[in-house]
Amino acid sequence: MAIARIQKMDPTHLDKVLVIENASSLTPWSKEMFLEELRNPLAHAVVHGGDDARGLLVDGFLCFRNVGDESELLNLGVDPLYRRRGIARELMQFYVAFAQEKQIKTFFLEVHVSNLPAIQLYRGFSYQPAGMRKRFYKGQFDALVMVRSA
Repeated sequence: MAIARIQKMDPTHLDKVLVIENASSLTPWSKEMFLEELRNPLAHAVVHGGDDARGLLVDGFLCFRNVGDESELLNLGVDPLYRRRGIARELMQFYVAFAQEKQIKTFFLEVHVSNLPAIQLYRGFSYQPAGMRKRFYKGQFDALVMVRSA
């Protein structure tokens, strides 16, 4: 049985992260985009998973950037086989605690307007709708902008 944990993402995680990303996103990030985040001093990326008999299990990830007293959640994904098990919630709890420790005051994110499970998750962390980005995804689909104040 795997022991779940959250740890800093590194390049060895990217093959598994990309599988999750491609199964989860309308506009999936490339390997190079993840590598750029890993090199960016303002960016933070973590994976959720553990070690089991088959090796490292990565069942979720989260990427964000902190600038001054603001933070933007850039990407969150959970392996479809592991959804509805609280992994996204654990990643969000880590993110909010980490950001608050860095004295972040305002949190931002965009989410596809039809992604009701994600919107419900973010509302559970006190995010509120703040606007729309028309045709944000693929030049076709709207994004809901959400904000959280510390």
